[in-house]
Amino acid sequence: MQLMTTAPNKKSLALTRLALATFSVALLFCVPLAAQQTGPLPPPPSYSAPTPLPQPGSGNGPVLKTAPHQTMTESPLSTDPPKIPADQIIQKFAARELEFKKERDNYTYTQTVVVQTIDDYSGQADGEYRLVTDVVFTPDGKRTEHDTFAPTPTLTRIGLDEQDKEDLEKVQPFVLTTDELPKYDVKYVGQQQLDEVNAYVFDVAPKKIEKNQRYFQGRIWVEQNDMGIVKTDGKAVPDIKKRNSEHLYPRFETFRENIEGHYWFPTYTHADDTLNFSTGGIHLRMTVRYENYKRFGSTIKIGKPIEVPKEKP
Repeated sequence: MQLMTTAPNKKSLALTRLALATFSVALLFCVPLAAQQTGPLPPPPSYSAPTPLPQPGSGNGPVLKTAPHQTMTESPLSTDPPKIPADQIIQKFAARELEFKKERDNYTYTQTVVVQTIDDYSGQADGEYRLVTDVVFTPDGKRTEHDTFAPTPTLTRIGLDEQDKEDLEKVQPFVLTTDELPKYDVKYVGQQQLDEVNAYVFDVAPKKIEKNQRYFQGRIWVEQNDMGIVKTDGKAVPDIKKRNSEHLYPRFETFRENIEGHYWFPTYTHADDTLNFSTGGIHLRMTVRYENYKRFGSTIKIGKPIEVPKEKP
């Protein structure tokens, strides 16, 4: 079967530019998923110290503090019980994540997405999707997105859809807040040091899969003092099969850095995985960089200028 061999038209290119990061391949036949799956999902893949990842770009944003991905040194995982009950830790970091989610909504930043398919013989990219987006505020304070660089995609073996954009916004920079906590089974697995960061480690999986909902399944590292997530390693679930298409999702790692105060902001996501479609595997690499975080000044007002009287001597 030939997959995505026709040249894209203007309409398909416009749709492609709106999408950002799961991967679909058209199939001749497949069995649709049930509307809902219940019960725990299979356990996440086994974890080991990952290969050092490329360094993020410097950009023009604020100077960032030491973060786990800069050296990628990990201590052995300790399974010793924490000093306080694990359930209390979970409640504390979920409350902290809720605070962080609200805080991040006050920031502008630049997001760069690069998705490549890799030829297994040469090890080189044979197709690419690239998009640079500024997340900004309008003069009346509304948050909006503005694409600043979107070259014509050269991907020929996979396609991207709107589901990819949702995963990019909600799953890959995973935030586990108090209101999201009831949807997940969270299991304490130990403690580990990532560079200079001491972290609690938890395995996370959705309790059940609801129709049209996206979830994270994998492992998270929570900084022990600030109680914020500093790293996630896992994938978006569920994989989706429809009548004429198959949507598979790569395993990824997302790293956060201490941008301001005690909040840890996502700055780098990386995936290097083979998606095993029914027609064969496709080697994929994906990088997402979140840079130039700047807090939007809520006191700024735009209107007619007012002359301020000069003070008398």
